[in-house]
Amino acid sequence: MIANTPKPPYYAVIFSNYRTEVDEGYGDMADEMVRLAALQEGFLGHESVRDGLGITISYWENLDAIKKWKANTDHLIAQKYGREKWYSAYKTRIALVERDYGFEV
Repeated sequence: MIANTPKPPYYAVIFSNYRTEVDEGYGDMADEMVRLAALQEGFLGHESVRDGLGITISYWENLDAIKKWKANTDHLIAQKYGREKWYSAYKTRIALVERDYGFEV
């Protein structure tokens, strides 16, 4: 599903990653992170795909909201597990969205 974002400007956090073969609760944790992020002030939506390379993009009102999400206690635990067992490589990018456009059928 394409996130329904407001008129720009807003921010995108782009999380690109490769998984290891270790599962150990990954799916449950991913679902919980989506649930918790949606409760975070400033969260606007997210999109996620995986076909070998995984890409999750979350959208935020401002940089302060992103910093608070990064420091969320449960998110810190997920980050730790990600580094220790779930990801063989990852990169996070934060970008200012200045313009967007599209259509729906």
